[in-house]
Amino acid sequence: MPTLVLIPGAGGSAWVWSRVTRLLQEAGHEAIAVDLPGDDETAGLPRYTELVVDAIGSRPEVVLVAGSLGGFTSPLVCERVPVRELVLVNAMVPEPGERARDWWAHTGAVEAQEEAARAGGYGPFDMATYFLHDVDAQVAAEGEPYQRAEADVVFESVCDFRAWPAIRIRVLAGADDRFFPVGLQRRVARDRLGVEADVLPGGHLLPLAQPRLVADYLLQSTRTAEAG
Repeated sequence: MPTLVLIPGAGGSAWVWSRVTRLLQEAGHEAIAVDLPGDDETAGLPRYTELVVDAIGSRPEVVLVAGSLGGFTSPLVCERVPVRELVLVNAMVPEPGERARDWWAHTGAVEAQEEAARAGGYGPFDMATYFLHDVDAQVAAEGEPYQRAEADVVFESVCDFRAWPAIRIRVLAGADDRFFPVGLQRRVARDRLGVEADVLPGGHLLPLAQPRLVADYLLQSTRTAEAG
């Protein structure tokens, strides 16, 4: 059966995938969430890529899953090792040669975020409003020890890949994502990947807010890989 390898977003903590990996493992799959040194100013995309590639090893059937900032690591991994399928979850979708610091301006992400805030009636950016609004308080408290700031170096790293791989790529967006509003994600998926985003209820931390829905979605990917 395919192995699912999961890349976290900013901060690099594999814990964000903990509830999803548990469900995938209960379903009989090997699921590996890769912990990344998000707070290390000497790391950045090259180091993140090495760690994910090392975690994959020689496994022949891999579904690669990337969340948020992890979208910048995913195409670099795909150029290094065979990947059966790629799933992007509330993820940044880079263009070849793009830096994460420039992605916001290139995609109109800030404007989309501000427009969604006005329409939704919530205030300016803060962690609770944009990331934890739909996460159970007990789960949020459990995650506090795993939080770490993302070092600036990754935002300066060039996402140096030639093209998105010629494999099945799926995009999963949270309908209630306040950080990357669903309209933004749909537009970027169409413009940069030529795919239509799938939408589930939940915010930016979808793997924590809706682990069962996310796990079921990923299991669809494994069934596709098995059938293929």
